[in-house]
Amino acid sequence: MSDVTPSPDANGHSEPSRRDFIYIAAGGAVAVGGAFVLWPFIDQMNPAADTLALASIRAPFNDIAEGEQVTVMWRGGPVFIRRRTQADIESARAVELAALPDKDARNENEPGAEATDPNRSALSAPVNEGVEVPEDVRASLIVMKGNCTHLGCVPVGDGAGDYNGWFCPCHGSHYDAAGRIRRGPAPENLHIPPYSFVSSTTIQIG
Repeated sequence: MSDVTPSPDANGHSEPSRRDFIYIAAGGAVAVGGAFVLWPFIDQMNPAADTLALASIRAPFNDIAEGEQVTVMWRGGPVFIRRRTQADIESARAVELAALPDKDARNENEPGAEATDPNRSALSAPVNEGVEVPEDVRASLIVMKGNCTHLGCVPVGDGAGDYNGWFCPCHGSHYDAAGRIRRGPAPENLHIPPYSFVSSTTIQIG
């Protein structure tokens, strides 16, 4: 190689000069060095190990008595698991869709589905292959993120409010027995996280 750019051959191609080689080597060194400098900044934006560990949790539901609710933590927020009574189910199913301020089920298991009671209950949750969960048990269960859709407060449950569901005392949002907003400033139904039945007694959230 020489510092003088050689003349092109008959096909219009020319051999790279020493200057071309220096440019290419310097560019490669800058690219590699830049990657080493930027990597710590990019890597720190990835979720922490403890966050990844909470990407999904398993929660047993067989010990929840009819009419009771338990709260589990998932991704830093509360999730309600409620075993509803037959009266709860019947009152929720009796509500016409037209009467609901939010007609979207807000169910990550069924995106875009209407806010009917079956679409909000565990009837809409996937059941793993080989797992059997009675339909009446799935109909009785409702699993929801425990944050009011107004400002994120944690509503009071266990049949609270004017619609026998959940009530947020901070600003007065009332949810019914299917967790649907019925009155108050909250714009949406309580959100339902993705979850599935991994055994006849346990669900996996996330």
